[in-house]
Amino acid sequence: MATAVQLEPDLPVSIGDVRAAHARIRDAIVRTPTLVSKTLSKMTGATVWLKFENLQFTAAYKERGALNTLLQLSPEARAKGVIAASAGNHAQGLAYHADRLGVPATIVMPITTPTVKVVQTEGHNAKVVLHGETFDAAYAHARVLEAECGYTFVHPFDDPRVIAGQGTVAVEMFEDVGDIDTLIVPIGGGGLISGMATVARAQGHGIEVIGVEAELFPSMYNRIRGTDMPCAGDTLAEGIAVKEPGGITARMVAHLVDDILLVSERALEESVSLLLQIEKTVVEGAGAAGLAALLSYPDRFRGKTVGVVLCGGNIDTRLLANVLLRDLARSGRLARLRIRLQDQPGALFNVARIFDAERVNIIEIYHQRVFTTLPAKGLVTDIECETRDRAHLDRLIAALREGGYDTTQVESA
Repeated sequence: MATAVQLEPDLPVSIGDVRAAHARIRDAIVRTPTLVSKTLSKMTGATVWLKFENLQFTAAYKERGALNTLLQLSPEARAKGVIAASAGNHAQGLAYHADRLGVPATIVMPITTPTVKVVQTEGHNAKVVLHGETFDAAYAHARVLEAECGYTFVHPFDDPRVIAGQGTVAVEMFEDVGDIDTLIVPIGGGGLISGMATVARAQGHGIEVIGVEAELFPSMYNRIRGTDMPCAGDTLAEGIAVKEPGGITARMVAHLVDDILLVSERALEESVSLLLQIEKTVVEGAGAAGLAALLSYPDRFRGKTVGVVLCGGNIDTRLLANVLLRDLARSGRLARLRIRLQDQPGALFNVARIFDAERVNIIEIYHQRVFTTLPAKGLVTDIECETRDRAHLDRLIAALREGGYDTTQVESA
């Protein structure tokens, strides 16, 4: 991986490009705050600074690269319009700023794209074309339309103008916090980390740049390290679920980035939940990847002054609710207990008295008499309950067993 002396003078994006991009776009984007998290710092042993890119108008940093590209188009290219293939944050950022600048925008999305994303993109007056079952099919169709209609294709990451725009995140972070010595940046296609690493290397003192990918999609990790791990699966971090990184970005990452870490789905879920509970901010799975790395590799960052980019906040509300409930279950604050009872009057009442004595709130009760291997006079009841913490749950289970009840916990995910 990179060291400070490995820089190539002919890398496609320079610090001058990033600074020019910032001057170009800064009046039309949100100057998102970089704030220290006292609680996360105490939890991790590092001084943790969070860059809240989820507070951009479209809730993601992708606006920066899209806008920097749009502002450099010729009048003729602007008149013909731009095109992109995206079902996510790139589509939103490009459509929003193209509409603001009066540039026609066409976004090609897979036919499987959720309706809400189609509606949001159309809400920025972009033309949405649904094509193909996969992103690759949508991408290929977008390149066909580019050639047929004379549109300018705006790549989500593998374009120097896009990379320079994304790098402006780091310009603001270092202006706000001068003593950051480590950056933790999510990697999908590699545009964000390529731009931010360019800025880090220009600071004049050693700043470590660490990339983060989901374990299910280690595409840049594979490219840089020469490994061949599979890139597939249903990851919470769909924003960085990229099977093939960019050619430009891979070259920049190889020379500018110190290390790439992989994080589990459980760590991503925990980080989404923690950021909502501690910082009262909503992030998507990709946006939580930096914190997931911090939590998963504590020895790697202890004692450091770490800048973490919360790169996006576009998460489906139902998925967010599921993540939060699963986190409650894992922490013992929400549990389902399976209790064997005799089918006679007062059986459930006597069990409920134990819950009351332990001050545990009962949420739901499920009786099962038919689909069970118990004798006809036996039954199984599942009780969902809410406790204060794991120790409180353990006390409840112990009290039920002391009362003579065969009790097991239905394990959480």
